[in-house]
Amino acid sequence: MVDVFGKSVEDGLKLSKRIYFGKDRAVSPPKQVAMEKAPHSYLPTAPMVYAEIFDPSMVDNPDIPSYQPHVHGRCDPPALIPLQMNGIVLEAECYLDTMIVTVTGSWRVHCVMGSRSCDCRLAIPMSDQGSILGVEVDVARKSFCTRLAAIDEKIDMEKLAKAKDGGFLIPQIFTLTIPEIDGGSNLSIKVRWSQKIFYTDGQFSLKIPFSFPEYVTPAGKKISKREKIQLNVNYGTATEVLCKTTSHPLKEIRRQAGNLCFLYEADVLTWSRTDFNFSYTVASSEISGGLLLQSPSVHDFDQRDLFCFYLFPGNHQHRKAFKKEVVFVVDISGSMKGRPLENVKNGLCAALSKLNPEDSFNIIAFNGETYLFSSSLELATKETIENASQWISINFIAGGGTNILLPLNQAMEMLSNTRDSIPLIFLITDGSVEDERHICDVMKSNLTNRGSMAPRIFSFGIGSICSQNPN
Repeated sequence: MVDVFGKSVEDGLKLSKRIYFGKDRAVSPPKQVAMEKAPHSYLPTAPMVYAEIFDPSMVDNPDIPSYQPHVHGRCDPPALIPLQMNGIVLEAECYLDTMIVTVTGSWRVHCVMGSRSCDCRLAIPMSDQGSILGVEVDVARKSFCTRLAAIDEKIDMEKLAKAKDGGFLIPQIFTLTIPEIDGGSNLSIKVRWSQKIFYTDGQFSLKIPFSFPEYVTPAGKKISKREKIQLNVNYGTATEVLCKTTSHPLKEIRRQAGNLCFLYEADVLTWSRTDFNFSYTVASSEISGGLLLQSPSVHDFDQRDLFCFYLFPGNHQHRKAFKKEVVFVVDISGSMKGRPLENVKNGLCAALSKLNPEDSFNIIAFNGETYLFSSSLELATKETIENASQWISINFIAGGGTNILLPLNQAMEMLSNTRDSIPLIFLITDGSVEDERHICDVMKSNLTNRGSMAPRIFSFGIGSICSQNPN
């Protein structure tokens, strides 16, 4: 997919040399990328729109028709000519560890005759943990928008784009095809997506692709080019937020406890050539947090209330972490054979390496029977973790049935004498069982009887089978 996309953009840049802009121009014609010819060099580094060209003879300036030598043949796959951009607005709203990004831009189909039309392809690069929220497109006499539709919902399929017209080129780049846009038209596009804010060493940081290639700058000298960035940081508590670094000259326009607003706006000769980067810290040495509550709307199928509980560690460097007593309960039944069990082995070894030396742990592998790494909890020393990793490689062999209650009872018994540590049980399985209601009732009774020192039980389902049982 990346190779095809890159080759299509390369072909589009070659075709764009046919376009005559006249004497009133501000930038030189598109230059062939010579330094890098790898497909990745043509991937978008900012929101971009491309004209899909099957018939190369339609490529021309819609305002100034020029004599063009006839071109034979068709482009298959279609060439992608990057459209010139007339304006761009980036808005970012930061809430706790999530950022909602809204990009509103205007592009012109500058490369297709006024009497012809073509499909246009929107490409949105985002972070590794990004999720598209919606797209709205306005063009003369037309408008398009995305929507969520349930699989069993009765809808007019003729009015909806086909599945092949939208999706992820790679996990970080979303594309969407906009059909039948006339040459010379202006497209106004609004895109929203969410992505994670990274937290490292007491500092929050965000990055949004915002580096535009030279050839999307309009050619005319008199065309106004304005870019705008607005950033709102909502920390959630009445704590001072401190800006650390920024890639663009932001101006602070509002400051309140736990909330900052910045703005950058300018007329430019060429568009931004730098991704938007911003980092900030919270001026608090203490642990802080809060609880957010949300009631469902009357139209939601799920009428349960929602909550979000969050904690920030603060910048106090001398606090001691709570000791942990951890029991890993791992399914090694026959259905775990192959990749599922290999992934569990790798994940479990990684989890063991994160334990502190004062923590204690044990491992219970189970199918129809149980297999213990040790008869009791062991301190998480380097030597013990190495022994556990060897034990995992020898004893994690898929086979047999699935008896979940027996190993869970053994794990609860191992943690029965916990006094000054946090007791934790991690259950890892790939399947549902017939007695799961009984298992839940037994565990609920045990947890209730032990009060505040009851273990916290975390279950991890591997694959789709574990979530198919309606119980």
